[in-house]
Parts: sequence; structure tokens; C-alpha cells
Amino acid sequence: MVMITYIEPNGSEQQIDVPEGWSLMQAALSNGVEGIEGECGGSCACATCHCYVDDTWAERLPAAADNELEMLDNVAAERRPTSRLSCQIKASADLAGMVVRLPDVQS
Repeated sequence: MVMITYIEPNGSEQQIDVPEGWSLMQAALSNGVEGIEGECGGSCACATCHCYVDDTWAERLPAAADNELEMLDNVAAERRPTSRLSCQIKASADLAGMVVRLPDVQS
């Protein structure tokens, strides 16, 4: 399990033990995190799982694939340099302690 902290739009924090290999979107939906919709079920086709990865963690992630970058062009909230789709981030031991912030709107 990998501890990930989600900071919801209202500022509340939720720490979740995420099974390795699960996407951050899967964990959020399974644990009732507000601010993640995941309408496409994690197929990188809707951009409703947009998140902001804290700066200290953003550089540790693999670069976003072209299809993720294209979907990030369609996010409803402000796109930032650390914007990612949580369906494309898989939990692994090296991400233990990661913090992601959720935008105030997804669709």
C-alpha cells in the first residue's frame, strides 16, 4: 500500500492507502474523494480526473504521454504546469507520501 494525500477543493485532506498498481483515480473513487469524477473509467478519454501534483512530486513522475497531454487541453479548471490526469498515475512505493490537490471543477 502507498499512502497518498488528496486535498479536496474545500481544503479538506484525505489520506488513502492505495494498492500498488492502482491509479490515483481508482483510489479516489473507491474512497469517496470529492473532486474526482472519472467519467471514462480511467481510459484517458474525459479529463474529469484532473489533479495538481505537488511540485516536489511532479518531477518524480514519468512524463505524461501524448494522449494525456491532449486530454489536459480539455480540463474544465485551470491547467497548471503540474496538472496531470489521476487515471494515468499508478501508485508505486516510490510515490509514498505523495500529495495531489483537486481542482474546484471537473466538468
